[in-house]
Amino acid sequence: MARRSLLGGIVGLAGVAACARVPTPVGDVTVPPTQPGTPSPRSLPYGPDPAQYGVLHLPPGGQRVPVVVVVHGGYWRAAYGLELGTPLAVDLTNRGIAAWNVEYRRVGAGGGWPTTFTDVAAAVDLLPDSVQKAADGRLDLERVVFLGHSAGGQLVGWAASRERLDTGRPGADPRVTPVGTVSQAGVLDLVAGAAANLGGGAVVDLLGGPPEAVADRYALASPAALVPAPAPVVCVHGDADTVVPLDQSQRYVAAAGAARGDARLRVLPGADHFAVIDPAQQAWAAVREEVEGLL
Repeated sequence: MARRSLLGGIVGLAGVAACARVPTPVGDVTVPPTQPGTPSPRSLPYGPDPAQYGVLHLPPGGQRVPVVVVVHGGYWRAAYGLELGTPLAVDLTNRGIAAWNVEYRRVGAGGGWPTTFTDVAAAVDLLPDSVQKAADGRLDLERVVFLGHSAGGQLVGWAASRERLDTGRPGADPRVTPVGTVSQAGVLDLVAGAAANLGGGAVVDLLGGPPEAVADRYALASPAALVPAPAPVVCVHGDADTVVPLDQSQRYVAAAGAARGDARLRVLPGADHFAVIDPAQQAWAAVREEVEGLL
């Protein structure tokens, strides 16, 4: 079965029931039940590749609503996809917030530099067009927050600073500006991530080489190299995370502070890498609190 068709089944279940479960590397996460009257999620393409699409989740009602762009993790590799963001998207709609859950081409399936980055940029920039049309004009694009976990944290941290990229660079000239960004245990310093061999060489695989070989790519891709972001960035990170070390968020906040940017770190005692994407965990409640505080 094609990946998009398979994920469509997961998304469909998320729209009508609470029984859908999403696999993570350490166990399953249950998709929360939706509120009565919640529209069915809609899959919308932003390019011709099967991985170039997102899923729009809307809360019930006809009022204008803020939007959270959800970007999943998985060390930029093809093994995991946007199903990791589905429980978060559903939980946000239950709080009256629209969610645009983004898929992108990953390493091993056509992704890497610069494809993964231009995909995320294209998906975000689709918000004023077909995504807004599919939402019947309900999206308040003056209230957009970027939210990303792990590798997705890197991607939203990068997207938050797209205004700093010179015209002609991958992802430059954004059409949508967030009011803030929340990174969930994000890989935010790619040079340090490559040196630490995070994900068994995942950073080097993403950018096509180590920092000494492709320094220009690290300068254009690493959130820590693109500070300060124009809007606030909140890094939420568990101190029991053994997948992405806490120092990744610490390094970003330190770099942003040195550049006089607005960034802060919220450490979650005892939380591991996946607690922040499980709606049943207090760690996700902390993340959601930060998102709502930015809207």
